[in-house]
Amino acid sequence: MDQYLCLTWFMNYDYNQVANYANDLTAGLSDQVEKAIILFRHVRDDFRYDPYRIPLKPENFKASQVLEQGYGFCITKAVLLAAVARAAGIPARLGFANVRNHLNTDKLHNLMGTDIFYWHGYTELYLKNRWVKATPAFNKSLCERFGFQVPDFDGQTDSRFHSLDSEGKLHMEYLADHGSYPDLPYERIMQTWAKHYTSILAGQLAAASGGALDTFEKDSF
Repeated sequence: MDQYLCLTWFMNYDYNQVANYANDLTAGLSDQVEKAIILFRHVRDDFRYDPYRIPLKPENFKASQVLEQGYGFCITKAVLLAAVARAAGIPARLGFANVRNHLNTDKLHNLMGTDIFYWHGYTELYLKNRWVKATPAFNKSLCERFGFQVPDFDGQTDSRFHSLDSEGKLHMEYLADHGSYPDLPYERIMQTWAKHYTSILAGQLAAASGGALDTFEKDSF
């Protein structure tokens, strides 16, 4: 279990702000499930989901970077949750899947060239002798604004994207499972993105990694 508690270059919970964030949220708590729920909800809601500023450089996937910038997307928020969980003594790893977003907007579809999110990331936490999935990507305010069901986490059952929205329309469909990893498989993710997101990697996404892409607009998700 040591590999799921250790410090890594991406899960850099030795960084003061990351450690302090985890310690402040879990101060006075001894139950691992309580700690996990608190950490999940804060990572979900304290960091805005932004699909228009996806990083390419490996340093932008580090937990400390997400904490500093105040926003992220599924993979980087999963990395942050895994890092703060480890800082709180909870074994954590990363899980990945391909998902189809049936409610993808034209703006995001045109940017990606598809409605499939390759290597969607989530966190798995080891609680009460079993691994439990936690998906902190979509913050609560975003879900409420767009009519998505809010992915929550009770520490006992898997938290995944909902298949339907609040009106019963198809939302997220899981297509393929990439398995679980003790650390971010950065190179594998980049190889897949290079194959499926060619226009993004050639243009907008490269600009995003340098901070040049427009920020996420609340009314144009």
